[in-house]
Amino acid sequence: MKTAVIGSTGYGGVELIRLIEGHPHLELAMLVSTSQAGERLSRAYPHLQHLEYTFQELDVERISQETELVFLATPPGVSVNLTPQLRARGKMVIDLSGDFRLEDGRSYEAWYNRKAAPDRWLEEAVYGLSEWFAEEIRKADLIANPGCYPTATLLGLLPLLRAKMIDHRALIIDAKSGVTGAGRKVDQSLLFCEVNENLRPYKVDGHQHIPEIEQIAGRFCSADVKVRFVPHLVPMNRGILVTLYTPMLHKYAMTEVLSVYKEAYESAPFVRIVERGWPATKAVQGSNFCDIGVHVDERTGWITVLSAIDNLMKGAAGQAIQNANVRMGWPVETGLKGLPLVP
Repeated sequence: MKTAVIGSTGYGGVELIRLIEGHPHLELAMLVSTSQAGERLSRAYPHLQHLEYTFQELDVERISQETELVFLATPPGVSVNLTPQLRARGKMVIDLSGDFRLEDGRSYEAWYNRKAAPDRWLEEAVYGLSEWFAEEIRKADLIANPGCYPTATLLGLLPLLRAKMIDHRALIIDAKSGVTGAGRKVDQSLLFCEVNENLRPYKVDGHQHIPEIEQIAGRFCSADVKVRFVPHLVPMNRGILVTLYTPMLHKYAMTEVLSVYKEAYESAPFVRIVERGWPATKAVQGSNFCDIGVHVDERTGWITVLSAIDNLMKGAAGQAIQNANVRMGWPVETGLKGLPLVP
């Protein structure tokens, strides 16, 4: 299946290149970059000098003629305009930006401070958390790849919400991410001397992934969910660790809680329930795994859920390939069997 990657000079884009190159059913037909069109891929990424690719101009007609599936690894606000053009030409789109994740265009405009896509396309988009929405993804031609923080959060949260074990009115999310989550850009706050030996929160007053988490969580408890979410930047390249705190509605034993997770993910090869020790970002680095651990605190009546992913894999490119596999009816692990990188 011939594919294009638009936004191929970013970290998510180059991770897509790596995965597509190793996928038996996908062929990389076009790399598109508005900033480096005409340049060799190796100029942006010297470690790929053996690949004979040149970045192409953004030409919707040519993309439509030469490819069948388009991955959009673009910043927010770009896919809003590109996706309707590609869909009007019959192209299948997997969008890694946040432009089609929110059902309400007004919510998107409030949180992203950008104009939303027309309602027609927001209604067509299917949320691509494939462990929970595989049936919808199998019939979708526009898939909204979830955000990295929402992926780690929702995979840890949804089993408890569906089982009605926790209070949806009290969800506290402490999240930490490596620097690649901020993208590949020149920013003083992301310089080595600013990040190294430093741990700092950001967007404490409101992160754009909050409405995404609340929207999907609300589907599983038929209620208006509000979360308290605070992200932090940590001095590492890859990885997200989410720690979720929430009170139990009744008294549950640890075995009961674990059984809920095991049942939810018994057919999910990329979700691993950690019963000894705790999830860690190093244990999933370079892989499409999400490691989940839980702790029942009998003293306080609260549950702590820990969820670890690689933000560029399960949080972006790996999940996009997983969604392509589900959509096309290929085995979900196709092209994604790489083990975590240790050390």
